[in-house]
Amino acid sequence: MGDGSVNLPPGFRFCPTDEELVLHFLYCKASHLPCHPNIIPDLDLPLRDPWELNGKALSTGNQYYYFAKVKENRVTENGYWKELDIIEPINASADKKVGMKNYLVFNIGESPTGVETSWVMQEYHLCSSVFNRASHKSRRKRNLDYNKWVLCRVYERNGNSGESNTFSCGDGDDSGTELSLLDEILVSLDDDFDEISLPN
Repeated sequence: MGDGSVNLPPGFRFCPTDEELVLHFLYCKASHLPCHPNIIPDLDLPLRDPWELNGKALSTGNQYYYFAKVKENRVTENGYWKELDIIEPINASADKKVGMKNYLVFNIGESPTGVETSWVMQEYHLCSSVFNRASHKSRRKRNLDYNKWVLCRVYERNGNSGESNTFSCGDGDDSGTELSLLDEILVSLDDDFDEISLPN
């Protein structure tokens, strides 16, 4: 990570559930607790266009993960993140609400007339109930940060752009049924070979 690149070793794939993202990573970040492995970096949300995340955020497949401070103004150099009316609760295994996930889409240009792109962000927030498990003394200190940090998962939807590879993992929107660009090329080559008649 010293060179700014945040990647997993070959053969490893970061594939957490929503619950794991909230309780293991975001909770530790907001509580100033050590997190092992500490692989998700902090980035300034307003300063990054989604295509600039490669090499700066934790990259796995076509998804990028990073921490950011909560900000109302999600403007970047070339556009802005627009909130969608989609908010999903995140429940722990005991069916207790521990966080929320809301969706944003990246628009190029100035709000509100920007052009929608295929870039999507899932923004994870903690619920205050997560901190109620701590003692009153430590909770008073930790509550200062529980609503200041979010964990962001950014990916490019397939369909609008043929340049994005399919990656299915965790709770992402991609179903994994679409072919990647490489798969589509291989399938088209197979079709071409079927049409070729070899001499006897």
